[in-house]
Amino acid sequence: MQGKVVLITGGAKRVGAATCRRLHAAGANIMLHYRASAGEARLLQAELNHQRKDSVALIQADLLDVAKLPSLVDQTVQRFGKLYALINNASSFFQTPVGEITPAAWEDLIGTNLRAPLFVAQAAAPALKKAQGAIVNITDIHAERPLKNYVVYSVAKSGLVGLTRSLARELAPEVRVNAVAPGPILWPDDESFDELSRQRIISHTPLKREGTPEDIAKAVHFLLAEATYVTGETINVDGGRHVAL
Repeated sequence: MQGKVVLITGGAKRVGAATCRRLHAAGANIMLHYRASAGEARLLQAELNHQRKDSVALIQADLLDVAKLPSLVDQTVQRFGKLYALINNASSFFQTPVGEITPAAWEDLIGTNLRAPLFVAQAAAPALKKAQGAIVNITDIHAERPLKNYVVYSVAKSGLVGLTRSLARELAPEVRVNAVAPGPILWPDDESFDELSRQRIISHTPLKREGTPEDIAKAVHFLLAEATYVTGETINVDGGRHVAL
């Protein structure tokens, strides 16, 4: 990854921040997108630029504004001169039980988890082809096995898995497109999973423990830097939970 340029959406905190740190440590330059987490983004930028001067830049955007998505790529190329990898990490996550699904919820969940990755990837395709680069989408094990009461989220992530496979075919042979599907890594900030729910999930996970954001970051790094003959694939990083559902 030495000297290669990576654009990551939602890179300011949680899994996104861990991925930024991992790829930066491997030598990559980072264009870090954020929507509302300006404070976290600036702190992470300062931390990483202290380690290597001018290696991380920031870009703010609402991914629901489709017209502005190509500017993420344009500004990355203007700043660093090239683009090797796109990581579609940004995500919204909340319940949408049947009977309570609204157009606004559909717009938010589909827009962030599926539509934005498509349109950012489309904008990035020429630069990625030139660099013989790669895309990694952050999906979810519940793309294959829907999470109860999370209808729209599950549908959106299922679509992202399908998009991963489709883009792998469309952008070959120059660009590889893969996905990482996390399991129980970090719990939502809104306390929608109480302690009993968390323990129940962990007890039904073969490895009997939570994973860490770094586990996801390692898988992303592998797909970008080492898996040069892998495309159209989704790697489950979930302690084996997908086989126990």
